[in-house]
Amino acid sequence: MSEGPRALDLLIRAERVVVGGREEPRAIGVRDGVIAVLLPFGTGSLAAEEITIGADAVVLPGLVDTHVHICEPGNTAWEGFSSATAAAAAGGITTLVDMPIDSVPATVDPDAFAAKRQATEGQLHVDVGFWGGVTPSSLGSMGALLDAGVVGFKCFLIDSGAEDFPPLDDRSLELALAVTARTGVPLMVHAEDLAGVPALQPSRRYADWLATRPPATEDRAVRRVVEATRRTGGRAHIAHLSSATALPALAAARAEGVAVTAETCPHYLLLSAEEIGDGDTAAKCGPPVRGAANRTALWEGLAAGVLGSVVSDHSPCLPEMKSLGTGDFSTAWAGISSLQVALPAAWTAARARGFRLTDLVRWMAEAPAELAGLAAKGRIAVGADADLCVVAPEETFVVGRLLHRHPVCPYVGMELFGVVRATMLRGHWVDADGPPLGKLLRRSAA
Repeated sequence: MSEGPRALDLLIRAERVVVGGREEPRAIGVRDGVIAVLLPFGTGSLAAEEITIGADAVVLPGLVDTHVHICEPGNTAWEGFSSATAAAAAGGITTLVDMPIDSVPATVDPDAFAAKRQATEGQLHVDVGFWGGVTPSSLGSMGALLDAGVVGFKCFLIDSGAEDFPPLDDRSLELALAVTARTGVPLMVHAEDLAGVPALQPSRRYADWLATRPPATEDRAVRRVVEATRRTGGRAHIAHLSSATALPALAAARAEGVAVTAETCPHYLLLSAEEIGDGDTAAKCGPPVRGAANRTALWEGLAAGVLGSVVSDHSPCLPEMKSLGTGDFSTAWAGISSLQVALPAAWTAARARGFRLTDLVRWMAEAPAELAGLAAKGRIAVGADADLCVVAPEETFVVGRLLHRHPVCPYVGMELFGVVRATMLRGHWVDADGPPLGKLLRRSAA
């Protein structure tokens, strides 16, 4: 019953565990909320409590979602920490990194960051970190925000839709990247360039919305980010890439050694423009879901490693802001709420294309944890937090009850693979109706 000087608190045996890039039988020993030892599946009794997971389920590291808009304080009616983190846990996500926009005030200075942290008290069902916002007037606050605990930064190259979060021009972008060159933290960039593109007029046609965001709007912006990163020696990360035609520029830059990475989202990998009906404003997001051929090319970018991570970009709002009654794309909020089903949505699409759960872990746990500098997250390894997700990959469900604040989601009614059976946070099973167990995170590695 002993393992080293002290017994384990918990031993989890499973025939299928994703560890070290492989799926294999393992026993995971947990002590004080940390993975203390990894043992062969058949190891004898070593712990105060033991659990065996059936062969129809797989134990993954808890997923890490580094692109989530929680909106509290200020717009808590859109989404709040309690509802968002409960939804995350229900979807196998144990770590969120909150976006600096859509809350009031925006997280662009230490005072706003303090208000954000205070708003989390007693509400977190999973662990949460924060991006700091960069606007032309807040460039001087980047150092103070890092000292206060943000994991990195986020900026826009277009009008964000929020008056307190204006975009950066090329000069400001370079100044922000120069800070990342000194500190090693990433600057996440909403990379669209809408120069010369007319605004959308009232319309129920999805094709009209798509026409106002052609691939060139992303491609131009990505090239601007690459050039600025090359000039400054900084570190950039392209948010929610939807245009596959931007991939060659990213691949070439990375081959040169330019420190630029990129993410995409489950909705770009599962949905296609051909499948979005007119008036279906629940599926409106920016940049938009593009055609099926583009979707295939995004998968090729993931397979090649040009795209490194898959994150939800959970972007909630009040239901009336989605113009569901009129189906008018010109007035609908451009964001998809899907935090709870990010894993099954991505897995359903990945499974159909021959990818494995080991790939999903790389994209949705390991790479996001590395981006945010969260060394204890995103992997099943000795010394890592005992954050686990138990998922039945071949079991299906129809998307219905959702725990985020407003259940407006383009996946509602869809049948998806990947039922999340349980989620563990630092050695404790998460219960959305139980006491909140989450804590605030700081960057642990630059």
